[in-house]
Amino acid sequence: MLSNLETSIIKGLIHNEDYTRKVLPYIKNEYFETSVGRNIFELCQTHFSEFNTCATKETLSVAIEGLSNLTEEEFVGIGQSCESLFEETQIQTDWLTDSTEKWCKERAVYLALMDSISIYDGSDNKRGTDAIPSLLSDALAVSFDPHVGHDYLEDYQERYDFYHLKEEKISFGLDYFDKITKGGIPNKTLNIALAGTGVGKSLFMCSFASSVLLQGKNVLYITLEMAEERIAERIDANLLNTNIQDITEIPKPIFNTKVESLQKKTQGKLFIKEYPTASAHCGHFESLLKELHIKKDFIPDIIFIDYLNICTSSRYKSGSNINSYTIIKSIAEELRGLAVKYKVPVISATQTTRSGSTNSDPDLTDTSESFGLPATADFMFALISNDELDSMGQIMVKQLKNRYNDKTTHRKFVVGIDRAKMRLFDVEQSAQNDILDIKPDFKYTDEESKFTPTKSFADFQF
Repeated sequence: MLSNLETSIIKGLIHNEDYTRKVLPYIKNEYFETSVGRNIFELCQTHFSEFNTCATKETLSVAIEGLSNLTEEEFVGIGQSCESLFEETQIQTDWLTDSTEKWCKERAVYLALMDSISIYDGSDNKRGTDAIPSLLSDALAVSFDPHVGHDYLEDYQERYDFYHLKEEKISFGLDYFDKITKGGIPNKTLNIALAGTGVGKSLFMCSFASSVLLQGKNVLYITLEMAEERIAERIDANLLNTNIQDITEIPKPIFNTKVESLQKKTQGKLFIKEYPTASAHCGHFESLLKELHIKKDFIPDIIFIDYLNICTSSRYKSGSNINSYTIIKSIAEELRGLAVKYKVPVISATQTTRSGSTNSDPDLTDTSESFGLPATADFMFALISNDELDSMGQIMVKQLKNRYNDKTTHRKFVVGIDRAKMRLFDVEQSAQNDILDIKPDFKYTDEESKFTPTKSFADFQF
């Protein structure tokens, strides 16, 4: 037999169309404890899906008679339940909606716990214990969310407020990077550094990660290239202001003092997680995020992945006969999906092609393996190094793709680089004078942060 609440829920689905439209997308067949409830709910759901209106006594009676897979006991139970279901009743929509949401949450958690027990004791041989956190997390997240999209004509006030909402961004801690991105990188984005071997992809990410930690943000650094300890060593060199070669020479009391002093400067946390090369994909990263949240109460504000090309795709198995374009594009799409789902920016890197590694002016076509990567990224830039720049302690940056700003503004610029301390820093403005791309017949005005025309077209004649 149906419980009192289950009876009220099905009554609402039969007699109240407003209630049905609110709750039907969130109720699952398995939430009902008995086969009687599951069968009646399925009939109500099918009728509403096909005819866009609630089932009546007549239509439901005919549908019940058409059920052929019921036992005699189930048929009798449905018949007894239907007598009370078809009674006209006064339904308090708000109360019933709230009660239904609470019931859905409780049933989802209960079923997740039962599934977890089955996994743990080996009854479920299709899933491993690593699926348990995801099951519980999904169950706890059950809620009635009425938002189904933006109504252009009705939601104009919300749209106007959004236009004037200051978007939360994470600063690079470098003047020109912040200028070209209008203050830093926003959430839900994929940002890629393109560079040849040894130019400084990991150095850039370690330097950026150090800067974000000092801003009081939580940082997750995933490495598939170097050991966790090597990444931590590079960040130590940056934050402790010590040459990386001298890290091992620091006496332990001094090292402890430096780290303790650093702890007082920031409220953020930094976790570094290592995966074997070409063995991890977004599914592993999601499991890590859930595990960090459960075990360490840690939610990252930004995720670094070092680096994209040596991840794997969750959609394509390694060794399958899939070309590199599809694989890399798939990985990029999955990482951007991760950024959107968890509302964080993702920072990663990629290699140049063989010809691009010696190119002093690389572009998007110099991206190795797949042009699908720049097609997916929100922001992409190249890091360029040569003997002359190295001698001056500088590295050049060239914008390749920029969804945050006009990429022709500061298309190229230089930043200082201290390889011994794994750090990027701003250089004097004079270092930029011969590099910045200024449009012909235009003059750059720092106060206005835009290009100002210096010539008039008033005298132009055909």
